[in-house]
Amino acid sequence: MISHKRHRLIAWSTEHPRTVVFAAILITILLAIPIPRAVIDTDPENMLGHDEPVRLMHERIKDEFGLADYLVIGFTGPTSLLTPDFTEKLRVLVDSIAGMEGVVAGDIIAPSTVDDIYRRDDGALVVGPLTEPRSGIAGQQPTLEAKIVENPILHGKLAADDGRAVAVYIPLTAKKYAHSVAKDAEKIIGRLGGMGRHHFTGLPVAEETFGIEMFRQMGISAPLAGLFIFLLLLLFFRRMAAVAGLMIVALMTVLWTMGLLILMGFTVHIMSSMIAIFLMPIAVLDGIHILSEFHDRYQKAHSRREAVLSTMAELFMPMLFTSITTVVGFASLLTADIPPVRVFGAFVAFGVATAWLLTVTFLPAYVMLLPTRSLFGFGRRDEGASLLGRTLPKIGRFAVRHRGAVLITTLLLAGVAAYGVTRIEVNDNPTKWFKPSHPIRIAERELSEHLAGVYLAYLEFDATATTSGSVQTPEILSAMEGLQHHLEKIPQVGGTTGVTDIVKKVRLELHNGDVAYSTIPDSREEIAQELFLYEAAGGDPDDLFKFITPSGDKAVLWVQLQDGDNKSVGAVVDSADAYLRSHPGAMGMAFDWAGLTYINVVWQEKMVVGMLKSLLSSFAVVWVLMIFLLRSFLLGLISMVPLSVTIGFVYGAIGLAGKPYDMPIAILSSLTLGLSIDFAIHFLKRGQEIYRERRDVNATTEELFGEPARAIVRNIVVIALGFVPLLFSDLMPYVTVGVFFLAIMLLSGFSTLMVLPGLVHLRGQKAFWWWGTRSWLARHQPSKEDLEEVSV
Repeated sequence: MISHKRHRLIAWSTEHPRTVVFAAILITILLAIPIPRAVIDTDPENMLGHDEPVRLMHERIKDEFGLADYLVIGFTGPTSLLTPDFTEKLRVLVDSIAGMEGVVAGDIIAPSTVDDIYRRDDGALVVGPLTEPRSGIAGQQPTLEAKIVENPILHGKLAADDGRAVAVYIPLTAKKYAHSVAKDAEKIIGRLGGMGRHHFTGLPVAEETFGIEMFRQMGISAPLAGLFIFLLLLLFFRRMAAVAGLMIVALMTVLWTMGLLILMGFTVHIMSSMIAIFLMPIAVLDGIHILSEFHDRYQKAHSRREAVLSTMAELFMPMLFTSITTVVGFASLLTADIPPVRVFGAFVAFGVATAWLLTVTFLPAYVMLLPTRSLFGFGRRDEGASLLGRTLPKIGRFAVRHRGAVLITTLLLAGVAAYGVTRIEVNDNPTKWFKPSHPIRIAERELSEHLAGVYLAYLEFDATATTSGSVQTPEILSAMEGLQHHLEKIPQVGGTTGVTDIVKKVRLELHNGDVAYSTIPDSREEIAQELFLYEAAGGDPDDLFKFITPSGDKAVLWVQLQDGDNKSVGAVVDSADAYLRSHPGAMGMAFDWAGLTYINVVWQEKMVVGMLKSLLSSFAVVWVLMIFLLRSFLLGLISMVPLSVTIGFVYGAIGLAGKPYDMPIAILSSLTLGLSIDFAIHFLKRGQEIYRERRDVNATTEELFGEPARAIVRNIVVIALGFVPLLFSDLMPYVTVGVFFLAIMLLSGFSTLMVLPGLVHLRGQKAFWWWGTRSWLARHQPSKEDLEEVSV
């Protein structure tokens, strides 16, 4: 019986297996009960706290100007769509959508709801429905396309100049209605027929659709990954009962973690929905090491319990170290500025600790309860004679013999990776979380090709602190007009709309369409008069107040973007800010940005910076932990090599491939640290233990490339291939997770088995020394028989 205090829990579990198994099942049932009552939140905006300044600013500007988040429905065709038949069907569609839950009916922007501004032959200004014929004019009526082209408020936004693309903007009371409104509208379009190709896009529908599909994919991909892992384990160990124990530990770990998260009142957000995917490989890693070691010991031991205890005694410290370092890696996310990131980090850390506890208690108890027949023949196969058993020692000898070439090659590749890291660009766009073939991505491309763009940002002009206290001055409106011209030269900007366009359109019509008058007036009185005439001629004040407040102290500029990438939005914001700082008409003004595109820039920048800080801080903490846990500064330094190689090569490849550093990659940085150190700990800690017995670095290395290396290779294969189903997901974050698992396993495994042996042999006999080794060796001088055995 193992008497060391740290193994008492394991020994007790093998003595009382039924108690342990019953307790684990009971806790699992109790924590699983709340899971069906989970509150799902798929809104990326909630990555920021409700009191975050940018969210408060966004809500204030939306309230002041009656703005909303828009679902965009686009129609495209080979010829002009603006025929009487299409226009009538579009009116029927818009009227039907207006009655749907979550739609702000009075603010829908469509050909049947917007106004035409023109001057009658008698000089009177008219603001009337765009789709109705103009009254009081002689000659031929302009086409619908012509009306849209001559109106700067609508030009390029409502329809293409040739009419081959038409857009309808559906304002929503909340983003959560985007998916349901889109689905209902699609049914109506199907019944109407003859409306060309239709598309649904815009950030609200992209974010809501992603949230819905994310949980659907989770329900498919996670079980498939579990099945693949189970089949691969079965291939290696050939005993369903033994392999089932590992899968039960993984399932219990996920249920304990998610159950506690929901029980404590946390919502299941985009990040927390990934907890199960993260925990599954972590939960089986130690179990694979245990089964590999148990496989070698079972037939040689006098009893099953002896085999279990000797296996756990051999692996206890490596498993403890890997769990501690992984917990540290994820717990570092508690310092992040984004609440869901903190929740994610805390509960993954809890899950890792849970997996360790179940591995050292439930798994031994489970093995003790297995019928003897289920383990019949288990361990009789000579693993050393297998293909893997024959190949690994050769790899070990190659790594030692050619350590110079291996280390130089690794350094050269590290240099290339470092260059790749310098090329990484931080960028994201929720629409691009879908594959390019997804309908939302197709809609974005189609409509951006013909129209001003489907992404909206808002820039508020606040004149309350100026001497005039009003934006209705020639200086301020000229600054806004100049900014519009400046922004429209930027490729990402498809168009802008502001109160300036209303003023210029009214002035143009009042002067018989003379383009010389399509400018901002020189006097405040004329500006006020033209806005008054707009309302008096039939213009809806609510439409006007979408651009200027009733008191005239604030105005908002709508900026339509063809590209919703953070990098593009940030460039537009920076360019606008630089222009306004240098424009004399903007002096004394305050400017604030709003819109979902701008909020995404803010929270994703916070997330990326926060994740990077967490990665660097946890890297340093893990290094210090490894020094103390291995009781050797040298081994602590060496243990960080696989982690450094994995991080460097993965992110170097990202930079060289031109893939942006986005939200999924930022999340996975913590997984990289948690998994990459695992193999190095098992390799070096078990190397120390073997060296205590063999006292020869060559003999130690040879033994390390037996069962320990086989367990490492099995982990590589199981985790790397087990998550292959994720590569076929429609959602890019899931594909990214699958690729990351593959890259992390291959790189950390390669560097552990190929690079570490060479580094160890550079130090020779002192490689596996720990603090106090000299005094320990003095107390444990080997006998002549021992030395002869070692030499043999």
